[in-house]
Amino acid sequence: MKIVHIILLYLVSVLPALAVTDLSDGRTLQGHITDKATGETLIGVNIYFPDLKKGATTNQNGDYQINNLPATHTTIQISYIGHQTIIQTVDLSKTNKLDFILDEANARINEVVVTALTGNALIQRTPAPISLVPKTELLQTSSTNIIDAIAKQPGVSQVTTGSGISKPVIRGLGYNRVLVVNDGIRQEGQQWGDEHGIEVDGQGVNSVEILKGPATLSYGSDALAGVIRFLPAPTLPEGKIETNLSSEYQTNNGLFGYSVNNAGNKNGFVWDWRFSQKIAHSYKNKYDGYVYNSGFREDALGGMLGINRGWGYSHLTLSYYHMAPGIVEGDRDEETGQFLKPAVIDGAAGEAIATRRDNKSYHYGVPYQQIKHYKAVWDNNIILGDGNLKTIIGYQQNRRQEYEEVLNPDDYSLYFQLHTLNYDIRYTLPEINGYKIVTGVNGMYQVSENKGTEYLIPAYNLFDVGVFAIASRNFGRFDISGGIRFDHRRLHSRSLYLSEEDIHNHDHDHDHDDDHDHGDHDHDELIEYFPDFRRNYSALTGSIGVTYQIGNGWAAKLNLSRGYRAPNISELASNGSHGGSVRYEIGNIDLKAEKSWQADLGLSFSSPMISGELAVFANRINDYIFSHKLQDENGNDVMTDGHRTYQFTSGDARILGGELSIDFHPIDRVHFENTFSFVSSVQLNQSDSTKYLPFTPAPKWTSNIRVDLIRHGHKLLNNTYISFGLEHNWKQDKYYSAYNTETPTASYTLLNAGIGTDFVHNGRTWASLYITANNLTDKAYQSHLSRLKYTDVNSVTGRQGVYNMGRNFGFKLLIPLSF
Repeated sequence: MKIVHIILLYLVSVLPALAVTDLSDGRTLQGHITDKATGETLIGVNIYFPDLKKGATTNQNGDYQINNLPATHTTIQISYIGHQTIIQTVDLSKTNKLDFILDEANARINEVVVTALTGNALIQRTPAPISLVPKTELLQTSSTNIIDAIAKQPGVSQVTTGSGISKPVIRGLGYNRVLVVNDGIRQEGQQWGDEHGIEVDGQGVNSVEILKGPATLSYGSDALAGVIRFLPAPTLPEGKIETNLSSEYQTNNGLFGYSVNNAGNKNGFVWDWRFSQKIAHSYKNKYDGYVYNSGFREDALGGMLGINRGWGYSHLTLSYYHMAPGIVEGDRDEETGQFLKPAVIDGAAGEAIATRRDNKSYHYGVPYQQIKHYKAVWDNNIILGDGNLKTIIGYQQNRRQEYEEVLNPDDYSLYFQLHTLNYDIRYTLPEINGYKIVTGVNGMYQVSENKGTEYLIPAYNLFDVGVFAIASRNFGRFDISGGIRFDHRRLHSRSLYLSEEDIHNHDHDHDHDDDHDHGDHDHDELIEYFPDFRRNYSALTGSIGVTYQIGNGWAAKLNLSRGYRAPNISELASNGSHGGSVRYEIGNIDLKAEKSWQADLGLSFSSPMISGELAVFANRINDYIFSHKLQDENGNDVMTDGHRTYQFTSGDARILGGELSIDFHPIDRVHFENTFSFVSSVQLNQSDSTKYLPFTPAPKWTSNIRVDLIRHGHKLLNNTYISFGLEHNWKQDKYYSAYNTETPTASYTLLNAGIGTDFVHNGRTWASLYITANNLTDKAYQSHLSRLKYTDVNSVTGRQGVYNMGRNFGFKLLIPLSF
């Protein structure tokens, strides 16, 4: 019934709007764009209306024209490589011609973000701390997944399980505290799991916005640490069709990647489709050699179909994502220290030393996962005079299977199936005395089912709803924004009764759902494995922030926000283990919701030669949830089903830290960029061994010098650059040492380099090539946030755990075709 209620709410909101909306087209905006320094016309400048998803590019004469526009106030965005982005509000009912003069970017900070509370805004006028990763930076980065590609951003790190699985961490907080938004809705793929990555095709990501700090006001629970928003490419201008081909190869793990994309816009009918594939064998490093079973396979197919009209737009996005990663267990042979693999020996399950052929194979071994993610998103924006009604309805289905029996490699043990219905309905009012006001309701309905023969979490139902109101206003040099929100979450965990034989032997009959009781039969001979319980969580949250343009390039920000996160099903009720977790987990049904207060202070400076930004924060979290290892009275690890046992608990936490970024532009075409990130995570009123929170990243410094060898080339090469980088991670000696849950991590420094160019002919780019080198010195290191750090000890070398990837060269080739 909840789904019916949501659909009815949507129809009640949309149908009256359609009835009163003027659907006529006909308004036109045109203009001419030139370079400020030279006065020359600029070719290929992007002119875009984000709220209308309409745009154009300048022609050979620097002219543009956009037709079929509504008579409304809206935001226009002008962007061009190497130049400062322009963003301003335009009244299309009174304006039909706009010329622009673009200034070179040099070292200025002038990015535009869509994550601002009430719509598109410049970063320097947004109180909340936000980072932007543009398309050019993603292309120039070599990574095994999309989280790897953004993990070098200040304040961002990642929890990793080998090269195929990465989870984002923002300012020391990860898992369900970081919300990932893709295709306009929150990505729901059972992100509570240690070995669960992000089901997103990195090839389809055009840019990334990273909001650091509680974003509960816009997104509700699970945005306590921040939001990572993956943005697709803008829809193409009228009459344009493009096909893009790309390929990639990485030397360390033999990664091959391919992607083909076709997009177009014909008479307002728009589309954008993509197919991608990526395969990799085991990666290697100086200490471990090849890390057995660290390869993976990734396939993705998806696209958007829609219409753009004067009344707004309606787009339908469909996607399928498949990921099959091997699971690194780290078992080693005692005599040689080499990795062991599960093997069939004389008809029985055993172990054998992994061979070079095993490590170079693109077929993953046991154990491994099969993750399939299906998604449908209907995104609508209807112009209502100077206001607009935006609605997003999404459905996701996540299937996660784990295979761990060498005798039956095609039979899954764990099988989670998660259904999620997302809804977001918000109305932007016409400006009232300069105030921009947005109000709405959003949330989700979930059903999770266990279809395997082993169990980690119970089946459950969840309903989430939040109502909010947000406002912003400009007072000359001051910009102020904020809002208030109320959330309610209802969770019903369903019981599961098993026989003693099922619990201890893990019966592999996949029709078990008909045999295992869920509460309908006599339980005299069955054991309650998961209890039936219900929980309700509510919270009133909000934020208030202000920016001030001091003058002479200086600007200041201040933001105060209240965050909230309900405990997830794993934290409440987990009871089980599997190969991917390298642990047995026990939930805590008495956990309360996390609630936080965070204050952010920022100071920035921008000039043609140098730009910099300092952002500091203080975060107080009540009832912070984490897991710790259990030990017996003799100090030995409690072992359950062959794994170390962990249980969830909570306490009050205080997190302090910040980021510093400096981009120095001493001479034309030279950029010297430096960033520093620091986080201190402390559990209050605790002894030394339990004082520091688990999975706190070490302080990190990155430095990169880039030289633009050719800019605005028109003959053979264009946008040609060379870069050299350094990443230094300090020793992490502030860790959760109680019960040997964590161990210290040594410092390390990585050297990187890159070169790239566009190949042009008659002023048109026909190919782009990027070559990168990561970890040039082949440094053997362990990240403090690597879960493989805690696998078995190598009895030959005495080193514990698996090390991160060694030297890796990456090659990317892109071929764009336009019609």
